[in-house]
Amino acid sequence: MSVTKKVGFLEEPGTKERIKTPSVVRRVNAEVRARVERIRLLGLDVDGVLTDGRLIYHDDGTESKAFDVRDGHGIKMLKQAGIETVLVSGRNSPLVGKRAADLGINEVVQGVRDKVPILEKLLSERGLKFEEVAFVGDDVVDLTVMNRVGFAIAVADASEHLFDTAHYVTLAPGGRGAVREVAELILGVQEKWKEVASAYFK
Repeated sequence: MSVTKKVGFLEEPGTKERIKTPSVVRRVNAEVRARVERIRLLGLDVDGVLTDGRLIYHDDGTESKAFDVRDGHGIKMLKQAGIETVLVSGRNSPLVGKRAADLGINEVVQGVRDKVPILEKLLSERGLKFEEVAFVGDDVVDLTVMNRVGFAIAVADASEHLFDTAHYVTLAPGGRGAVREVAELILGVQEKWKEVASAYFK
């Protein structure tokens, strides 16, 4: 039964699988699965990935950003599964540091144009390789790092110039569930979803 047909409809309890594998896993081919299986670190741009890319300036000179709570929960579930998330942004904003602290993200690098050297340093410190990194971007400034990582991801509303480089394009737009989609894809392919999600299905 489709989601549309389920609106306002309560199914009788049956013998269905208690914790379903995320549907996004069924969308990817064997090549993408192989890339996802190797992922140990998730790198994220911020504006346009964790947010919808809009900046709201206030009269007092401060700015606002909106973050999706489901994206945040996806990051926390990845952490439970042993997959670290790092933020690498071209802009500087105290709001990013606050959001990272809320999510338990320890590595936040802001105000950088070339993200490759930053990731090289982070990987060296962790004994990881670029093949073990997934990176989510939304604009051309992310292309250099997307060309290096093992799993390059563009959000649905990214610049069209990223799509040829990306190994995967999300269904959800930046700041509106794209990161959660990536988290569920990684956890599902690596068969960690059911273990991480089991606490919610008791």
